[in-house]
Amino acid sequence: MKTKDIKQKAIIPAKPKDVYDALMDSKKHSAFTHSVCKIGKKEGSIFTAYDGYINGKTLKLIPGKKIVQTWQSVDGVWPEGYYSEITFDLKAHPKGTELNFFQKGVPENQYEEFKSGWVEHYWEPMKEYFTK
Repeated sequence: MKTKDIKQKAIIPAKPKDVYDALMDSKKHSAFTHSVCKIGKKEGSIFTAYDGYINGKTLKLIPGKKIVQTWQSVDGVWPEGYYSEITFDLKAHPKGTELNFFQKGVPENQYEEFKSGWVEHYWEPMKEYFTK
């Protein structure tokens, strides 16, 4: 299977700790995505997001700075048991947080969908969540 990688940057109008918490707290994640998300807060814990459409496992956490997870779409298009790897790097920025995102191993036939999906379903809703 051919894969591609996604690399994106977003400026989120909140402190890095608040962005980290929004990504790693089930209630906050559910609030900004407007969906059911269940996320364990420790390395090795599993998570589901977007009403079970996404699942994975948290590999590495540096509170307020970095999140590394395996990530899988359960839409029936991804190969059974296949996971990509995502990394959120967070650092302070004059306008809040610079979020640098990297997703390694996206199936090539879904690259464009997921590339735009991160913006539409994560970065934009998160910006709106923090500006309410």
